Amino acid sequence: MPRKGTVFVSVRESDKTRIAEAVQLLYSLGFKVMATSGTQRFLTDFGIPTEKVNKVLEGRPHIVDAITNGDIQLVFNTTEGPQALADSRSLRRAALLHKVPYYTTLSGAVAAAQGIPRLSGAGTLRSAPCRATFPKTDRSPGEEAR
Repeated sequence: MPRKGTVFVSVRESDKTRIAEAVQLLYSLGFKVMATSGTQRFLTDFGIPTEKVNKVLEGRPHIVDAITNGDIQLVFNTTEGPQALADSRSLRRAALLHKVPYYTTLSGAVAAAQGIPRLSGAGTLRSAPCRATFPKTDRSPGEEAR
């Protein structure tokens, strides 16, 4: 998970209000913000300085170019409908190929934004070791209980 860099945001209309706080948090941590035109207008009106980037269908330079060039470190992209999902295929592919974390749900994007300030000094999240305990029995391994 990145601790700095640029977050790309392109969300469906119904997610714009709820994504703004998460993006504001990232901006306050020093992230730059890039977005497609509709999301860029919304975030700018919300008070978050946001640079516009083209969708792939709008021509170059576009978001896939930015990911390929290493300009994007985090992606928040929610879609609505089969056409929007198909249109974002090249974006998802570029993020995967370039190992850029990519969130496709509002809840995932919000959780990621809230988790970034809590990262350890090493910059990676690690799971805690499992310390399960089991009751002692008189049975041998593989022996069934009576």
